[in-house]
Amino acid sequence: MDSLNTPTLAAIIVVAVILVAFVAWLAYSAAESKRLKQRFGPEYDAVLKRHGGSKAKAEAELKQRQKRVDRFEIVPLAPADVTRFSEAWTRLQGSFVDDPKGVLIEADRLVRDLLAKRGYPVADFELRAADISVDHPIVVNNYRAAQRIVSLDQRGEASTEDLRKAVVHFRALFDELLGKTTAHDESAPPARLAA
Repeated sequence: MDSLNTPTLAAIIVVAVILVAFVAWLAYSAAESKRLKQRFGPEYDAVLKRHGGSKAKAEAELKQRQKRVDRFEIVPLAPADVTRFSEAWTRLQGSFVDDPKGVLIEADRLVRDLLAKRGYPVADFELRAADISVDHPIVVNNYRAAQRIVSLDQRGEASTEDLRKAVVHFRALFDELLGKTTAHDESAPPARLAA
């Protein structure tokens, strides 16, 4: 009778260990999902949607982005750089009425220069946006919206109002990279360019 109890007891212990391990894995997975949702905000949902609702694929992509950006040396700006970039933006913005297309091109360049100065690589746009989403998930949508308008402008399909919106979108990312504002998504840009 003891010999029957020993295998039975061993089987119960094995099942219990497997059950505990499974519950621990579920808890870890839920905590990791929560962490990624908090870190990436709306970007989490966008990536999830792009992967057809596959949580595993979306989270794998977000973790890969995070690992990539963790290898960068992202640095704060020196006060002199903050001043230089701020003054450049003020000059740029002041010439919008006279040259909206030129301001759009300059705003795009200024944002790329600021990204490079902070330590982000300025590779192709999609990779650049993915990198930005790790530390600036709220305003990355502004950056994407601005780039869509840049593409429209390159095809001759953007109105002056579109150009103004693009500059406002660029400004949201610019200010966050400069450390001047709290991040927000410019889903409804203001009626005029703010200084």
